[in-house]
Amino acid sequence: MSYNLFLLAFVLGIGGTFQYGLQISIINSPAEYIKSFMREAWLKRYGSSPSEDIITLMWSFIVSIYTIGGLLGSMSVRYLSVRFGRKKSMLLANIPALLSAALMALSWLSGYFEMIIVGRLLAGICAGLGLNIHIMYAGECAPQKLRGVIAITASTAIAIGKFAGFALGLREVLGVEALWPVLMAANAVPALIQLLTLPFFPDSPRYLLIDKKDKEGCIKAVKQLWGDGDHMAEVDEMIAEQEAIRGERAKSVCDLVRDKSVRWQFITLFLVSSCMQLIGVNVVYFYAYNVFLKVGISPAQTHYVSLGVGITEILTTVLCGFLVDRAGRKALLWKSFTAMALALGLLTVTLILQDSFSWIPYCSAALIFIFITSFGLGPAGVLCPLPTEIFIQSYRPAAYAFNGASNWIQLFFLGLLFPFMVEGLGSFCFIIFLAYCLSMAIFVYLVVPETKGKTMLQIMEEFNRLNYRGKKGQAALQQNNCSLTTVTRL
Repeated sequence: MSYNLFLLAFVLGIGGTFQYGLQISIINSPAEYIKSFMREAWLKRYGSSPSEDIITLMWSFIVSIYTIGGLLGSMSVRYLSVRFGRKKSMLLANIPALLSAALMALSWLSGYFEMIIVGRLLAGICAGLGLNIHIMYAGECAPQKLRGVIAITASTAIAIGKFAGFALGLREVLGVEALWPVLMAANAVPALIQLLTLPFFPDSPRYLLIDKKDKEGCIKAVKQLWGDGDHMAEVDEMIAEQEAIRGERAKSVCDLVRDKSVRWQFITLFLVSSCMQLIGVNVVYFYAYNVFLKVGISPAQTHYVSLGVGITEILTTVLCGFLVDRAGRKALLWKSFTAMALALGLLTVTLILQDSFSWIPYCSAALIFIFITSFGLGPAGVLCPLPTEIFIQSYRPAAYAFNGASNWIQLFFLGLLFPFMVEGLGSFCFIIFLAYCLSMAIFVYLVVPETKGKTMLQIMEEFNRLNYRGKKGQAALQQNNCSLTTVTRL
């Protein structure tokens, strides 16, 4: 990996997926302080204290509107990334982050808690844009041998963002009542860092060549990012992909859903990546608090245990980066899904029996860390490069827009339904997520082709064997393969 490529991965991470991880964890610490501020503002404005139901409703709105902002940001990914390019779109994503920070920082001084709501909406838009554009930009900038590890830096940035949110929320840092506006405005720092540093890097070489038809700009970007070696084989592969697209415009999400030529790519994207919320990691985090209390950790110390969980996520995603281009995407995915299914099954049993034996809670705590480790080694890291690898350039922005929107919609509804699931099913709610993880392990093992060390066109040919079946499908496949072979030779 060249020095410039490593720096680009860092700059993209600090203003991209880091923001998503930061906003997920940073909201927990100042919750009571913000509720107290809303009571005071309501009393000054209306002359009477609000009921607890109103406070709960407004707090729920502050938390959930972040997902609505994320959905709006994800739906804008296709248009912005095609219209302005990956680099400019990434820079534009920092504008709502800075506006969000300003609104939330000034909310206490102005006495308007509504500014927090608008700020959270803007933070969600930033996260929705940054999460998808970052992964697409990083994947398109990496050479074939490093495509996996560069894309997985996005997952590491999410884990570091979560850890930073937990760390900043400690009482020893910014987790006190006087400093909660500063804590909520912390997302301005990574946004400013990216705005000042990203302009020194080029746009995605694939975007420059395939979308903008700027071969000289592409070669210049390749040399700046990869060094002065001979990279013409990689450039020729991009040219072959450009010829395979045959000048087609960037596809819409509707084209992605309807087009038979990417049918199994879409099915794989939807089942394995777009339904990522069904893995159950948020449910495991919910139960982790009670489990840690059972093993003797005091409520005041659980914040430090959260830091330990965050460090585990960071280390596993870094390890995944080392393994993904050695063990392969497919092996890491189906094995980690299997491990998570086993962990969820055993966790269901230990949570039921945790009051029966004194040693059972320790087993539950160990299973939680096993689940988090498996999640970091598998889906959290491996799914980052998946949309980049299984879709060619014309479908890629639509794939990221669909993937992002699906995840934000699921996150919103899971947040609404989760309390009722826990109340009605208890620890048996893990069975739903266990079934998904086990199904995905089987699906990945039987259906999804390995993408390690293959060009985009080679991966497309692998999926074409699934997309075109029967006599008519085989004839269309042969014709398509002939054109691809001719393009590759050219």
